Amino acid sequence: MSTPRRRPSTGEREALRSEAEQQPMMAALRRQAERQFRAERRVQPPAAPPPGSEADAQRLLHELQVHQIELELQNTELQAARDRTDTLLEKYTDLYDFAPVGYFSLDARGVILEANLTGAALLGVERARLIQRRFQLFLAPVSRTVLSAFLEGVFARPGKQICEALLLKPGGTAFWADLQAVSAISANAARNWCRVAVSDTTALKRAEEAQRRAEALALANRELTEEIARRKIVEEALRQSEAHQSRSLAEARQMQAQLRHLSHQLLQAQEEERKRISRELHDEIAQTLVGIHVHLENLGREAAANPAGLKQKIARTQGLVAKSVQLVHQFAQELRPPLLDDLGLIATLHAYMKDFTQRSGVRVRFTAFAGVDQLNSAHRIVLYRVVQSALTNVAQHAQASQVEVVIEKLPTGLGLAIKDNGKAFEVDRVLHATNFKRLGLLGMRERIEMVGGNFTIASAPGQGTTIRAHLPLGRASKRKQPR
Repeated sequence: MSTPRRRPSTGEREALRSEAEQQPMMAALRRQAERQFRAERRVQPPAAPPPGSEADAQRLLHELQVHQIELELQNTELQAARDRTDTLLEKYTDLYDFAPVGYFSLDARGVILEANLTGAALLGVERARLIQRRFQLFLAPVSRTVLSAFLEGVFARPGKQICEALLLKPGGTAFWADLQAVSAISANAARNWCRVAVSDTTALKRAEEAQRRAEALALANRELTEEIARRKIVEEALRQSEAHQSRSLAEARQMQAQLRHLSHQLLQAQEEERKRISRELHDEIAQTLVGIHVHLENLGREAAANPAGLKQKIARTQGLVAKSVQLVHQFAQELRPPLLDDLGLIATLHAYMKDFTQRSGVRVRFTAFAGVDQLNSAHRIVLYRVVQSALTNVAQHAQASQVEVVIEKLPTGLGLAIKDNGKAFEVDRVLHATNFKRLGLLGMRERIEMVGGNFTIASAPGQGTTIRAHLPLGRASKRKQPR
Protein backbone atom coordinates (compact mmCIF):
# COMPACT_ATOMS: atom_id res chain seq x y z
CA MET A 1 0.00 0.00 0.00
CA SER A 2 1.18 3.54 -0.76
CA THR A 3 1.55 6.07 2.01
CA PRO A 4 -0.78 9.16 1.56
CA ARG A 5 1.06 12.36 0.70
CA ARG A 6 1.06 15.12 3.34
CA ARG A 7 -0.45 18.45 2.25
CA PRO A 8 2.04 21.32 2.65
CA SER A 9 1.29 23.96 5.24
CA THR A 10 0.52 27.58 4.48
CA GLY A 11 4.09 28.66 5.24
CA GLU A 12 5.50 25.97 3.01
CA ARG A 13 3.17 26.95 0.19
CA GLU A 14 4.25 30.58 0.48
CA ALA A 15 7.95 29.56 0.52
CA LEU A 16 7.50 27.43 -2.57
CA ARG A 17 5.60 30.23 -4.32
CA SER A 18 8.36 32.73 -3.41
CA GLU A 19 11.05 30.36 -4.67
CA ALA A 20 9.19 29.83 -7.92
CA GLU A 21 8.84 33.61 -8.37
CA GLN A 22 12.59 34.16 -7.67
CA GLN A 23 13.89 31.52 -10.12
CA PRO A 24 13.31 33.73 -13.24
CA MET A 25 14.94 36.64 -11.47
CA MET A 26 17.99 34.52 -10.51
CA ALA A 27 18.31 33.20 -14.06
CA ALA A 28 18.20 36.74 -15.46
CA LEU A 29 20.78 37.85 -12.90
CA ARG A 30 23.03 34.90 -13.86
CA ARG A 31 22.83 35.86 -17.54
CA GLN A 32 23.68 39.48 -16.75
CA ALA A 33 26.73 38.38 -14.66
CA GLU A 34 27.94 36.16 -17.52
CA ARG A 35 27.70 39.03 -20.01
CA GLN A 36 29.54 41.40 -17.67
CA PHE A 37 32.30 38.82 -16.99
CA ARG A 38 32.88 38.32 -20.69
CA ALA A 39 32.95 42.02 -21.30
CA GLU A 40 35.48 42.57 -18.56
CA ARG A 41 37.74 39.61 -19.64
CA ARG A 42 37.05 40.02 -23.35
CA VAL A 43 37.08 36.25 -23.78
CA GLN A 44 34.78 33.84 -25.46
CA PRO A 45 32.87 31.30 -23.44
CA PRO A 46 35.28 28.50 -22.50
CA ALA A 47 34.93 25.29 -24.38
CA ALA A 48 34.37 22.09 -22.57
CA PRO A 49 37.67 21.51 -20.78
CA PRO A 50 39.33 18.20 -20.88
CA PRO A 51 38.90 16.08 -17.86
CA GLY A 52 41.44 16.58 -15.16
CA SER A 53 42.15 18.53 -12.06
CA GLU A 54 43.38 21.68 -13.84
CA ALA A 55 40.22 21.93 -15.89
CA ASP A 56 38.08 21.57 -12.80
CA ALA A 57 40.05 24.35 -11.14
CA GLN A 58 39.55 26.65 -14.11
CA ARG A 59 35.81 25.94 -14.21
CA LEU A 60 35.51 26.50 -10.48
CA LEU A 61 37.43 29.79 -10.78
CA HIS A 62 35.10 30.88 -13.57
CA GLU A 63 32.06 30.05 -11.50
CA LEU A 64 33.46 31.94 -8.54
CA GLN A 65 34.22 35.01 -10.64
CA VAL A 66 30.74 34.96 -12.21
CA HIS A 67 29.17 34.47 -8.79
CA GLN A 68 31.18 37.40 -7.46
CA ILE A 69 29.88 39.61 -10.22
CA GLU A 70 26.40 38.30 -9.54
CA LEU A 71 26.75 39.19 -5.85
CA GLU A 72 28.04 42.66 -6.76
CA LEU A 73 25.02 43.19 -9.03
CA GLN A 74 22.70 42.00 -6.26
CA ASN A 75 24.42 44.34 -3.80
CA THR A 76 24.03 47.26 -6.21
CA GLU A 77 20.33 46.51 -6.71
CA LEU A 78 19.83 46.15 -2.94
CA GLN A 79 21.50 49.50 -2.30
CA ALA A 80 19.32 51.13 -4.96
CA ALA A 81 16.23 49.48 -3.47
CA ARG A 82 17.28 50.66 0.00
CA ASP A 83 17.72 54.21 -1.29
CA ARG A 84 14.32 54.11 -2.93
CA THR A 85 12.83 52.70 0.26
CA ASP A 86 14.45 55.44 2.34
CA THR A 87 13.10 58.07 -0.04
CA LEU A 88 9.63 56.56 0.02
CA LEU A 89 9.80 56.23 3.82
CA GLU A 90 10.77 59.87 4.11
CA LYS A 91 7.91 60.88 1.82
CA TYR A 92 5.52 58.65 3.73
CA THR A 93 6.74 60.13 7.02
CA ASP A 94 6.22 63.64 5.70
CA LEU A 95 2.80 62.77 4.34
CA TYR A 96 1.82 60.96 7.52
CA ASP A 97 3.13 63.39 10.11
CA PHE A 98 2.37 66.62 8.30
CA ALA A 99 -0.96 65.63 6.75
CA PRO A 100 -3.76 68.26 7.13
CA VAL A 101 -5.76 65.77 9.25
CA GLY A 102 -4.82 63.79 12.32
CA TYR A 103 -4.18 60.05 11.89
CA PHE A 104 -4.59 57.62 14.81
CA SER A 105 -4.29 53.86 15.06
CA LEU A 106 -6.75 52.56 17.67
CA ASP A 107 -7.55 49.10 18.94
CA ALA A 108 -11.04 47.85 19.70
CA ARG A 109 -10.97 49.46 23.17
CA GLY A 110 -9.91 52.85 21.81
CA VAL A 111 -6.29 52.67 22.94
CA ILE A 112 -4.00 54.85 20.80
CA LEU A 113 -1.33 52.71 19.10
CA GLU A 114 0.07 55.33 16.74
CA ALA A 115 -0.52 59.02 15.97
CA ASN A 116 0.89 61.60 13.61
CA LEU A 117 2.07 65.07 14.52
CA THR A 118 -1.12 66.71 13.24
CA GLY A 119 -3.23 64.45 15.48
CA ALA A 120 -1.03 65.29 18.49
CA ALA A 121 -1.40 68.99 17.67
CA LEU A 122 -5.19 68.62 17.44
CA LEU A 123 -5.31 67.06 20.92
CA GLY A 124 -2.69 69.43 22.30
CA VAL A 125 -0.49 66.58 23.67
CA GLU A 126 2.98 65.40 22.65
CA ARG A 127 2.90 62.34 20.42
CA ALA A 128 5.00 60.25 22.79
CA ARG A 129 2.51 60.89 25.60
CA LEU A 130 -0.45 59.81 23.46
CA ILE A 131 0.70 56.24 22.86
CA GLN A 132 -1.15 53.62 24.94
CA ARG A 133 -3.67 56.19 26.19
CA ARG A 134 -7.37 55.78 25.54
CA PHE A 135 -8.80 58.07 22.92
CA GLN A 136 -12.00 58.44 25.02
CA LEU A 137 -10.06 60.62 27.48
CA PHE A 138 -9.88 63.37 24.89
CA LEU A 139 -13.63 63.39 24.21
CA ALA A 140 -16.35 65.40 25.91
CA PRO A 141 -18.63 63.24 28.10
CA VAL A 142 -21.52 63.63 25.68
CA SER A 143 -19.43 62.10 22.85
CA ARG A 144 -17.86 59.13 24.65
CA THR A 145 -20.84 56.84 24.10
CA VAL A 146 -20.84 57.98 20.47
CA LEU A 147 -17.20 56.85 20.08
CA SER A 148 -17.91 53.45 21.66
CA ALA A 149 -20.75 52.81 19.23
CA PHE A 150 -18.58 54.12 16.40
CA LEU A 151 -15.71 51.68 17.17
CA GLU A 152 -18.12 48.78 17.45
CA GLY A 153 -19.41 49.62 13.99
CA VAL A 154 -15.89 49.93 12.58
CA PHE A 155 -14.91 46.41 13.71
CA ALA A 156 -18.32 44.88 12.97
CA ARG A 157 -18.89 46.20 9.42
CA PRO A 158 -16.57 46.51 6.42
CA GLY A 159 -15.88 49.81 4.75
CA LYS A 160 -15.42 53.33 6.03
CA GLN A 161 -17.42 54.51 9.06
CA ILE A 162 -18.04 58.19 9.84
CA CYS A 163 -19.16 60.02 12.98
CA GLU A 164 -18.92 63.45 14.60
CA ALA A 165 -17.65 64.02 18.14
CA LEU A 166 -16.78 66.84 20.50
CA LEU A 167 -13.07 66.71 21.46
CA LEU A 168 -11.34 68.40 24.39
CA LYS A 169 -7.84 69.79 24.71
CA PRO A 170 -5.98 69.76 28.06
CA GLY A 171 -6.92 73.40 28.68
CA GLY A 172 -10.62 72.54 28.38
CA THR A 173 -11.03 73.99 24.91
CA ALA A 174 -13.65 72.02 22.99
CA PHE A 175 -13.90 71.63 19.24
CA TRP A 176 -15.98 69.55 16.88
CA ALA A 177 -14.17 66.90 14.85
CA ASP A 178 -15.09 64.59 12.01
CA LEU A 179 -13.93 60.95 12.52
CA GLN A 180 -13.50 58.53 9.60
CA ALA A 181 -12.23 55.02 10.34
CA VAL A 182 -11.44 51.78 8.46
CA SER A 183 -10.75 48.45 10.11
CA ALA A 184 -7.21 47.05 9.62
CA ILE A 185 -7.72 43.50 10.91
CA SER A 186 -5.01 41.02 9.80
CA ALA A 187 -4.49 37.32 10.55
CA ASN A 188 -0.97 37.72 12.01
CA ALA A 189 -1.73 40.83 14.13
CA ALA A 190 -1.62 40.50 17.89
CA ARG A 191 -4.86 42.47 18.22
CA ASN A 192 -7.43 44.14 15.99
CA TRP A 193 -6.88 47.80 15.19
CA CYS A 194 -8.24 50.51 12.90
CA ARG A 195 -7.02 53.63 11.21
CA VAL A 196 -8.89 56.81 12.22
CA ALA A 197 -8.63 60.16 10.39
CA VAL A 198 -9.60 63.13 12.58
CA SER A 199 -10.26 66.60 11.10
CA ASP A 200 -11.20 69.75 12.97
CA THR A 201 -14.64 70.90 11.73
CA THR A 202 -14.92 73.91 14.01
CA ALA A 203 -14.35 76.31 11.13
CA LEU A 204 -16.86 74.36 9.04
CA LYS A 205 -19.34 74.49 11.93
CA ARG A 206 -18.79 78.21 12.23
CA ALA A 207 -19.16 78.61 8.49
CA GLU A 208 -22.38 76.56 8.55
CA GLU A 209 -23.63 78.61 11.50
CA ALA A 210 -22.67 81.79 9.66
CA GLN A 211 -24.43 80.44 6.58
CA ARG A 212 -27.53 79.66 8.62
CA ARG A 213 -27.41 83.12 10.15
CA ALA A 214 -26.89 84.66 6.73
CA GLU A 215 -29.85 82.67 5.38
CA ALA A 216 -31.91 83.67 8.41
CA LEU A 217 -30.89 87.29 7.91
CA ALA A 218 -31.66 87.03 4.20
CA LEU A 219 -35.05 85.53 5.02
CA ALA A 220 -35.68 88.21 7.62
CA ASN A 221 -34.56 90.81 5.09
CA ARG A 222 -36.94 89.43 2.47
CA GLU A 223 -39.76 89.35 5.00
CA LEU A 224 -38.89 92.88 6.08
CA THR A 225 -38.82 94.00 2.44
CA GLU A 226 -42.19 92.36 1.83
CA GLU A 227 -43.54 93.92 5.03
CA ILE A 228 -42.25 97.32 3.91
CA ALA A 229 -43.89 96.80 0.52
CA ARG A 230 -47.15 95.76 2.21
CA ARG A 231 -47.00 98.74 4.53
CA LYS A 232 -46.34 101.04 1.59
CA ILE A 233 -49.39 99.58 -0.15
CA VAL A 234 -51.44 99.99 3.03
CA GLU A 235 -50.04 103.49 3.48
CA GLU A 236 -50.96 104.37 -0.10
CA ALA A 237 -54.41 102.85 0.43
CA LEU A 238 -54.77 104.84 3.65
CA ARG A 239 -53.62 107.98 1.84
CA GLN A 240 -56.13 107.38 -0.92
CA SER A 241 -58.78 106.55 1.66
CA GLU A 242 -57.92 109.72 3.55
CA ALA A 243 -58.19 111.73 0.34
CA HIS A 244 -61.48 109.98 -0.44
CA GLN A 245 -62.70 110.65 3.09
CA SER A 246 -61.66 114.28 2.75
CA ARG A 247 -63.56 114.54 -0.52
CA SER A 248 -66.51 112.73 1.00
CA LEU A 249 -66.39 115.03 4.02
CA ALA A 250 -66.26 118.07 1.78
CA GLU A 251 -69.16 116.72 -0.27
CA ALA A 252 -71.04 115.89 2.93
CA ARG A 253 -70.46 119.40 4.23
CA GLN A 254 -71.56 120.83 0.90
CA MET A 255 -74.65 118.60 0.91
CA GLN A 256 -75.29 119.57 4.53
CA ALA A 257 -75.04 123.22 3.57
CA GLN A 258 -77.36 122.59 0.63
CA LEU A 259 -79.71 120.69 2.90
CA ARG A 260 -79.75 123.56 5.40
CA HIS A 261 -80.36 125.98 2.56
CA LEU A 262 -83.05 123.72 1.12
CA SER A 263 -84.69 123.40 4.53
CA HIS A 264 -84.59 127.17 4.87
CA GLN A 265 -86.08 127.57 1.42
CA LEU A 266 -88.73 124.93 2.14
CA LEU A 267 -89.70 126.69 5.35
CA GLN A 268 -89.76 129.96 3.49
CA ALA A 269 -91.82 128.39 0.69
CA GLN A 270 -94.20 126.88 3.20
CA GLU A 271 -94.54 130.25 4.85
CA GLU A 272 -95.11 131.93 1.48
CA GLU A 273 -97.69 129.25 0.58
CA ARG A 274 -99.44 129.71 3.90
CA LYS A 275 -99.41 133.47 3.36
CA ARG A 276 -100.90 133.01 -0.12
CA ILE A 277 -103.55 130.60 1.13
CA SER A 278 -104.32 132.92 4.04
CA ARG A 279 -104.58 135.91 1.70
CA GLU A 280 -106.74 133.98 -0.74
CA LEU A 281 -108.98 132.80 2.07
CA HIS A 282 -109.19 136.32 3.48
CA ASP A 283 -109.56 138.13 0.18
CA GLU A 284 -111.79 135.69 -1.65
CA ILE A 285 -113.65 133.26 0.57
CA ALA A 286 -113.88 135.46 3.69
CA GLN A 287 -115.15 138.47 1.75
CA THR A 288 -117.59 136.23 -0.14
CA LEU A 289 -118.85 134.78 3.12
CA VAL A 290 -119.13 138.30 4.61
CA GLY A 291 -121.08 139.33 1.52
CA ILE A 292 -123.36 136.30 1.98
CA HIS A 293 -123.86 137.26 5.63
CA VAL A 294 -124.73 140.85 4.68
CA HIS A 295 -127.14 139.67 2.02
CA LEU A 296 -128.81 137.33 4.46
CA GLU A 297 -129.27 140.16 6.98
CA ASN A 298 -130.74 142.35 4.28
CA LEU A 299 -133.01 139.51 3.25
CA GLY A 300 -134.21 139.22 6.83
CA ARG A 301 -135.04 142.90 7.04
CA GLU A 302 -136.55 143.22 3.58
CA ALA A 303 -138.52 139.99 3.63
CA ALA A 304 -141.54 141.73 5.16
CA ALA A 305 -141.13 145.16 3.54
CA ASN A 306 -140.37 144.18 -0.07
CA PRO A 307 -141.28 140.59 -0.84
CA ALA A 308 -141.12 141.17 -4.60
CA GLY A 309 -137.32 141.63 -4.78
CA LEU A 310 -136.58 138.70 -2.44
CA LYS A 311 -136.18 136.15 -5.20
CA GLN A 312 -133.57 138.24 -7.04
CA LYS A 313 -131.55 138.82 -3.88
CA ILE A 314 -131.67 135.12 -3.03
CA ALA A 315 -130.26 134.38 -6.51
CA ARG A 316 -127.34 136.81 -5.95
CA THR A 317 -126.66 135.18 -2.58
CA GLN A 318 -126.66 131.73 -4.20
CA GLY A 319 -124.15 133.02 -6.74
CA LEU A 320 -121.82 134.10 -3.91
CA VAL A 321 -122.20 130.69 -2.26
CA ALA A 322 -121.39 128.94 -5.56
CA LYS A 323 -118.31 131.18 -5.98
CA SER A 324 -117.16 130.27 -2.47
CA VAL A 325 -117.64 126.58 -3.18
CA GLN A 326 -115.62 126.96 -6.39
CA LEU A 327 -112.75 128.68 -4.56
CA VAL A 328 -112.70 125.99 -1.89
CA HIS A 329 -112.73 123.34 -4.58
CA GLN A 330 -109.80 125.05 -6.35
CA PHE A 331 -107.76 125.16 -3.13
CA ALA A 332 -108.53 121.48 -2.50
CA GLN A 333 -107.37 120.58 -5.99
CA GLU A 334 -104.12 122.45 -5.50
CA LEU A 335 -103.47 120.72 -2.18
CA ARG A 336 -104.50 117.23 -3.40
CA PRO A 337 -106.77 116.61 -6.38
CA PRO A 338 -109.55 114.14 -5.50
CA LEU A 339 -109.59 112.93 -9.13
CA LEU A 340 -106.22 111.24 -8.50
CA ASP A 341 -107.87 108.79 -6.13
CA ASP A 342 -111.23 108.60 -7.91
CA LEU A 343 -110.44 108.54 -11.66
CA GLY A 344 -106.67 107.81 -11.80
CA LEU A 345 -103.52 109.59 -12.90
CA ILE A 346 -104.30 110.00 -16.62
CA ALA A 347 -107.66 111.69 -16.08
CA THR A 348 -106.21 113.91 -13.33
CA LEU A 349 -103.30 115.01 -15.54
CA HIS A 350 -105.67 115.68 -18.47
CA ALA A 351 -107.83 117.89 -16.26
CA TYR A 352 -104.81 119.70 -14.83
CA MET A 353 -103.22 120.26 -18.26
CA LYS A 354 -106.49 121.60 -19.64
CA ASP A 355 -106.75 124.09 -16.78
CA PHE A 356 -103.00 124.90 -17.18
CA THR A 357 -103.50 125.72 -20.89
CA GLN A 358 -106.46 127.95 -20.09
CA ARG A 359 -104.51 129.83 -17.42
CA SER A 360 -101.09 130.12 -19.15
CA GLY A 361 -101.84 129.80 -22.88
CA VAL A 362 -99.14 127.11 -23.25
CA ARG A 363 -100.28 124.09 -25.26
CA VAL A 364 -99.58 120.68 -23.68
CA ARG A 365 -99.42 117.38 -25.57
CA PHE A 366 -99.78 114.41 -23.25
CA THR A 367 -99.07 110.72 -23.99
CA ALA A 368 -99.24 107.84 -21.50
CA PHE A 369 -99.51 104.05 -21.63
CA ALA A 370 -102.70 102.44 -20.33
CA GLY A 371 -101.07 100.63 -17.42
CA VAL A 372 -100.01 103.84 -15.69
CA ASP A 373 -103.25 103.85 -13.66
CA GLN A 374 -102.24 100.46 -12.21
CA LEU A 375 -99.28 102.00 -10.38
CA ASN A 376 -99.36 102.23 -6.63
CA SER A 377 -100.39 105.41 -4.88
CA ALA A 378 -96.83 106.54 -4.17
CA HIS A 379 -95.78 106.41 -7.83
CA ARG A 380 -98.97 108.16 -9.00
CA ILE A 381 -98.47 111.01 -6.53
CA VAL A 382 -94.79 111.40 -7.52
CA LEU A 383 -95.62 111.53 -11.23
CA TYR A 384 -98.43 114.03 -10.68
CA ARG A 385 -96.31 116.35 -8.49
CA VAL A 386 -93.33 116.22 -10.87
CA VAL A 387 -95.54 117.10 -13.86
CA GLN A 388 -97.25 119.81 -11.82
CA SER A 389 -93.93 121.37 -10.72
CA ALA A 390 -92.46 121.12 -14.22
CA LEU A 391 -95.45 122.85 -15.84
CA THR A 392 -95.40 125.54 -13.12
CA ASN A 393 -91.71 126.23 -13.89
CA VAL A 394 -92.48 126.36 -17.62
CA ALA A 395 -95.25 128.89 -17.04
CA GLN A 396 -93.07 131.05 -14.76
CA HIS A 397 -89.59 130.90 -16.35
CA ALA A 398 -89.39 129.10 -19.70
CA GLN A 399 -91.41 131.48 -21.91
CA ALA A 400 -92.42 128.42 -23.93
CA SER A 401 -95.38 127.96 -26.25
CA GLN A 402 -95.58 124.18 -26.22
CA VAL A 403 -94.83 121.34 -23.78
CA GLU A 404 -94.76 117.60 -24.44
CA VAL A 405 -95.33 115.15 -21.57
CA VAL A 406 -94.69 111.43 -22.18
CA ILE A 407 -95.10 108.55 -19.71
CA GLU A 408 -93.88 105.30 -21.24
CA LYS A 409 -93.22 101.72 -20.23
CA LEU A 410 -89.50 100.75 -20.24
CA PRO A 411 -87.86 97.30 -19.87
CA THR A 412 -86.40 98.36 -16.54
CA GLY A 413 -89.30 100.41 -15.20
CA LEU A 414 -91.24 103.53 -16.09
CA GLY A 415 -89.99 106.63 -17.95
CA LEU A 416 -91.23 110.22 -17.70
CA ALA A 417 -90.12 112.90 -20.16
CA ILE A 418 -91.21 116.59 -20.07
CA LYS A 419 -89.86 118.72 -22.94
CA ASP A 420 -90.56 122.38 -23.67
CA ASN A 421 -89.50 124.74 -26.48
CA GLY A 422 -88.64 127.63 -24.17
CA LYS A 423 -85.36 129.31 -23.29
CA ALA A 424 -82.47 127.33 -21.81
CA PHE A 425 -80.56 127.77 -18.54
CA GLU A 426 -77.34 126.49 -16.89
CA VAL A 427 -78.41 123.31 -15.15
CA ASP A 428 -75.34 122.87 -12.90
CA ARG A 429 -75.37 126.47 -11.74
CA VAL A 430 -79.03 126.29 -10.88
CA LEU A 431 -78.84 122.91 -9.09
CA HIS A 432 -75.70 123.72 -7.06
CA ALA A 433 -76.30 127.37 -6.33
CA THR A 434 -76.70 128.34 -2.68
CA ASN A 435 -78.77 131.49 -3.17
CA PHE A 436 -81.32 130.46 -5.78
CA LYS A 437 -85.03 130.52 -5.06
CA ARG A 438 -86.25 127.86 -7.49
CA LEU A 439 -87.27 124.91 -5.36
CA GLY A 440 -89.15 123.16 -8.17
CA LEU A 441 -86.13 121.32 -9.63
CA LEU A 442 -84.82 120.17 -6.24
CA GLY A 443 -88.32 119.15 -5.19
CA MET A 444 -88.78 117.09 -8.36
CA ARG A 445 -85.43 115.36 -7.91
CA GLU A 446 -86.15 114.65 -4.25
CA ARG A 447 -89.55 113.11 -5.07
CA ILE A 448 -88.08 110.88 -7.80
CA GLU A 449 -85.22 109.71 -5.57
CA MET A 450 -87.68 108.96 -2.73
CA VAL A 451 -89.14 106.11 -4.80
CA GLY A 452 -85.69 104.85 -5.93
CA GLY A 453 -85.66 106.58 -9.33
CA ASN A 454 -83.20 108.68 -11.32
CA PHE A 455 -83.69 112.32 -12.32
CA THR A 456 -81.84 114.22 -15.08
CA ILE A 457 -82.18 117.65 -16.70
CA ALA A 458 -80.83 118.72 -20.09
CA SER A 459 -81.10 122.30 -21.36
CA ALA A 460 -79.52 123.84 -24.47
CA PRO A 461 -80.13 127.10 -26.36
CA GLY A 462 -82.55 126.62 -29.22
CA GLN A 463 -83.58 123.18 -27.98
CA GLY A 464 -85.41 124.06 -24.80
CA THR A 465 -85.33 121.99 -21.64
CA THR A 466 -85.94 118.27 -21.19
CA ILE A 467 -86.63 116.66 -17.83
CA ARG A 468 -86.30 112.87 -17.67
CA ALA A 469 -87.10 110.54 -14.79
CA HIS A 470 -86.81 106.80 -14.47
CA LEU A 471 -88.84 104.96 -11.82
CA PRO A 472 -88.52 101.26 -10.99
CA LEU A 473 -91.80 99.34 -11.01
CA GLY A 474 -91.23 97.93 -7.54
CA ARG A 475 -92.20 99.00 -4.10
CA ALA A 476 -91.81 102.66 -3.31
CA SER A 477 -89.00 103.79 -1.10
CA LYS A 478 -89.81 103.78 2.59
CA ARG A 479 -87.61 106.77 3.47
CA LYS A 480 -90.53 109.17 3.12
CA GLN A 481 -94.12 108.89 2.11
CA PRO A 482 -94.85 111.41 -0.74
CA ARG A 483 -97.66 113.83 -0.28
